[in-house]
Amino acid sequence: MRRTGIVISATLLAMLWLLATKAGARTRNVATIVRSGKSTTATGPQVVLAHGIVQVRVVITDGRITDVTAVQLPHDNPDSWNTSTRAAPILRSEALAMQGANINVVSGATYTSRGYARSLQAALDAANSA
Repeated sequence: MRRTGIVISATLLAMLWLLATKAGARTRNVATIVRSGKSTTATGPQVVLAHGIVQVRVVITDGRITDVTAVQLPHDNPDSWNTSTRAAPILRSEALAMQGANINVVSGATYTSRGYARSLQAALDAANSA
């Protein structure tokens, strides 16, 4: 009986550690910048989520956001992929309309939306400071 309790406790601690290390606040790399004439292309960092990674690339021309592309979306299972690919065009439209990362969360894709906004904001910050 005591051995079972130890195994269960160790399993729970391992699961908690795994969930904590996959939390959405962590990033894997920094933003990269490419300038070409009046355009700046900035790729935000990879934002690690529970079901995958979100990474966004933004093009800024004459001080305006002219394009936003999801470079990576969560895809560790079919539901994550379907939800993320459904949310990406909505998030892109929001970013273009708002001209920034202050975008609404897509219902059913909360984590993807927050990761998208976080990567986009980092890309914009890098483009503005470079």
